[in-house]
Amino acid sequence: MSNARAARKGKGGVGETVRTLIYAVLIAVVIRTVAYEPFNIPSGSMIPTLLIGDYLFVSKFSYGYSRYSIPFGPDLFPGRILGDLPERGDVAVFKLPSDPSTDFIKRVIGLPGDRIQMIESVLHINGEPVKRERIEDFVHIRADNVAIRIPQYVETLPNGRSYRTLDQTPTGPLDNTSVYQIRQGFYFMMGDNRDDSQDSRVTFAVGQVPVQNFVGRAEIMFFSTNGTGRFWEFWNWPKSIRWPRLFKTVQ
Repeated sequence: MSNARAARKGKGGVGETVRTLIYAVLIAVVIRTVAYEPFNIPSGSMIPTLLIGDYLFVSKFSYGYSRYSIPFGPDLFPGRILGDLPERGDVAVFKLPSDPSTDFIKRVIGLPGDRIQMIESVLHINGEPVKRERIEDFVHIRADNVAIRIPQYVETLPNGRSYRTLDQTPTGPLDNTSVYQIRQGFYFMMGDNRDDSQDSRVTFAVGQVPVQNFVGRAEIMFFSTNGTGRFWEFWNWPKSIRWPRLFKTVQ
């Protein structure tokens, strides 16, 4: 093979590799924009539903699309298109209204027009207390291997959606609130770990969430680690992976 032919073949090989990489990136961007986006859980505000170290897929098509469905959030169109509205009880990722570069994940509690209030740690929707049943304590293992027992409840919303919550005390700073009147086009979000969640109850930090700020609905956990090994540290997987949580749907 002549030097010229070898050079052309080499250039063709490099060009083909570059094109393949570009196609792969474009496909990944499209999937991330219109179908599913991966997220990891960095805080304990959604314990016991979600634990620190959980990795999950969020469906982008569940609520349709807004500017925040697209990488970098360009303001191409107002509101949302091509989807259903969030439902009470959904676990959803949204952009923080005060800082759209920050993602939060909480549960949808209040819908537009609702009145939400906490009274002695009991959730009230439109003046009615939400059913709450005490169950076994949630056991949290600290980094020093000390077990902490936290009161745990099953909360059932008016539409029948049930999930577990934690409530260490009925007298916490967010356990007794004034009435929140939810504006049209806005939603009230709360963490399941009620005494350790910065959510819509904290009006100056989160407040009510505009519908266009929703990114998607949490669907399924594809990985979970207890922190002793990161996602790429496969040699630590046997002791770090929470195997029962893999491929578990988010309720």
